[in-house]
Amino acid sequence: MHHPQPETLKEIRPHGTKSFPCATYRTHSVKKGTLVKYHWHDEVEILHFSGGNFRLDINMEQFPIHSECLYFINPGELHSITMETAGCYEDAVVFSPDILSFNSYDTVQMQLIQPIQKGQVVFPRCIFPEHPAYTAIRDAFTDTMHSFGHVFSEDTPTDDGAITDDLTNQLLIKASLLRLLAILSDHKLFTPTEKNYDKRVEDIKTVLTYIRENYKEKIYISDLAGLVGLNEQYFCRFFKKIIGYSPIKYINEYRIKQSLRLLEETNLPIMEVCLECGYNNLGNFLREFRKYTDTTPLQYRKKKS
Repeated sequence: MHHPQPETLKEIRPHGTKSFPCATYRTHSVKKGTLVKYHWHDEVEILHFSGGNFRLDINMEQFPIHSECLYFINPGELHSITMETAGCYEDAVVFSPDILSFNSYDTVQMQLIQPIQKGQVVFPRCIFPEHPAYTAIRDAFTDTMHSFGHVFSEDTPTDDGAITDDLTNQLLIKASLLRLLAILSDHKLFTPTEKNYDKRVEDIKTVLTYIRENYKEKIYISDLAGLVGLNEQYFCRFFKKIIGYSPIKYINEYRIKQSLRLLEETNLPIMEVCLECGYNNLGNFLREFRKYTDTTPLQYRKKKS
C-alpha cells in the first residue's frame, strides 16, 4: 500500500476539471530525451505506446518499450518517460476513480470501485498485444480518447490535455472506462496492493515537493540533502541517478517552466517574472531562459500572444 503523503506532494497540474477529473494527453517530441519528467499524482494513468522506443521509469524500476503496449500507473507512483527514438508519441488517459463511483452501494462499488479508491487493489503494470484481453482494453482506451471530442493525429500533440464539460461526452467516457474496468476484472488482472514502502521513492517525492513549494526563494543543496538525511555529495549523486540530472539543473528547469506560464498567462514585466521565479539577477534569468528555450522572454511572449 502506498505510504501516506501530504497533500502538497501531489502534482500541481490538474487533470481535467474539478467536477470531472479526467483528461487525455498526446505527448510528442521531435528529438530524443525526457518526454515526461518525474512526477506523481493521485489519479490512475493509462498509457498507450503504439510503437517506437521509450523508457518508462516507475518507482525506480525501468521498463524498456520497443513495441505496442499498454501500461498502467497506479495512484502515488513516481514515474517519468524518456523517448529513445525521435518523432514518436504516446497517448494517456488520466482519471480519478471517483468519477466512476456509485451512490448506490452495489457489488461493483463495494468489490471494485471502493478498493481502487482506497488503494487496496492495483491495476496490472502492463499488457501486451498477445494477451487475450489486449484488443478489448485498447479499444476501450481509444473510445475514451475519442469521447473527448478531439480526433488525435500524429502532428497534433496535446501536452496540455484535452478536457470536456459536455454531458454526452462525459457519459461516453464513463462508459468506456467502466468497460475497461470490466475487462480487467473479467480477466482477473487487478491484484491486492503489496505493502512495500520504498524510502528512495518517498525521499525523491519530498525533495521535488520542497522545490515546487520554494522555487521562488533561494534553495540550498544542503537544505535538500538535509530533508532526506544525506550529505550534499551523496545527495547529488542520489538525485542525479534517479532523476537523470543534477538538482541545480532540475531547479532551473522548474523555474523556467514557471516563467513560461507567467509569460503566457499574465502581463507582468520581465523583471517581475524574473523575481517571481526565484532569480534575483536579470542577467542570470535571461541566460537560463535562452538555454532552455532558445529565445528571450519578450520574444516568447509575443509568439504566444
